[in-house]
Amino acid sequence: MAKKVLITGADGQLGQCVQYIAKRYPQIHFTFVNKKQLDITDGSAVDSFFKQNNFTYIINAAAYTHVDNAETEQELAFEINEIGVKNIARACAKYNLELLHLSTDYVFDGKSKVPYTEEMDTNPINVYGASKLAGENVIVEVCKKHIILRTSWLYSPFGHNFYLSMRRAIENKKQLQITTEQTGTPTSAVGLAEVLMKIICQEKKEYGVYHYSDEGETTWYEFAMEIERKILEENKGYINPTDHYETKAKRPKYSVLNHMKIKKNFNIIPKPWQKTLAEF
Repeated sequence: MAKKVLITGADGQLGQCVQYIAKRYPQIHFTFVNKKQLDITDGSAVDSFFKQNNFTYIINAAAYTHVDNAETEQELAFEINEIGVKNIARACAKYNLELLHLSTDYVFDGKSKVPYTEEMDTNPINVYGASKLAGENVIVEVCKKHIILRTSWLYSPFGHNFYLSMRRAIENKKQLQITTEQTGTPTSAVGLAEVLMKIICQEKKEYGVYHYSDEGETTWYEFAMEIERKILEENKGYINPTDHYETKAKRPKYSVLNHMKIKKNFNIIPKPWQKTLAEF
């Protein structure tokens, strides 16, 4: 039977990445919707849309992702990342659909010294992380057939992301101050889109929370240095380290994710982040 997959947040970074690889999966019928086509915060609209269409899977890539702005737009962040998610989860439960939902490493406080497993305690230190955790919780509460996929530091050719910002700055020969105080893992959003397809194409699934990012760990400064090396084939001195970079929202100092569960249950093996960046 053909798989019918709805992707919300089609205009966002991940939504565009799924569109980019969709032609590689002729066995899947994709429907992409943006906020104008489906406002996930409108529960009746979500229910009506799901009722009218015979979907089998939902990839929820719609989210409020402005980490700093969330500190002053708390109500909007929770409206999209909790209420909107609840509407989708309820509709998935009602119509017996499988939900794949994207979450974040920012549900953790960054105090760990080892990569975070799915079982470790969450404790977000900013509004964005709290709103994403609230969304996770409502999914677990109302929708049994769910896979929550936490990821980190997404970049791609689309949307707004660290890679594109660094590339523009480097090509314009701007001097940059990049923090050395946060450690995590850059992750290709195109690679993440491929992972979502692999999960959908596996008939037997163990539902629950999973971690996926590229392999390894680095700082934003080291990531920026690697981007400069890939673009210019050497470091020209545009990237400068700083141990203090003021932001509205606190960030976890360490948010590397453990991949053992997704390796075991889905046989998905992340590539080193340096290799993924080089291929990109």
